[in-house]
Amino acid sequence: MVKNSFISVISQEEKEQNKGSVEFQVVSFTNKVQKLTSHLELHRKDYLSQRGLRKILGKRQRLLSYLSKKNRVHYKELINRLDIREAKTR
Repeated sequence: MVKNSFISVISQEEKEQNKGSVEFQVVSFTNKVQKLTSHLELHRKDYLSQRGLRKILGKRQRLLSYLSKKNRVHYKELINRLDIREAKTR
């Protein structure tokens, strides 16, 4: 799981303090997205799960937008670590 590997990187003291951090929330939402995506592959007509997935994706998108404005370096590291988006080359 991506969440477990991300949490293991953080030390115990920091983990307890950073559960509300933007990075941790994005990792948590990414884990939920992966679970819902695998669920929807089996149950294509589960419209309530589709709605939940769209809501989680929207929340994650807002958090990533906030993070990109606040700290571009953390944003790029998180995107690369979670492999969420295609890296833009300039």
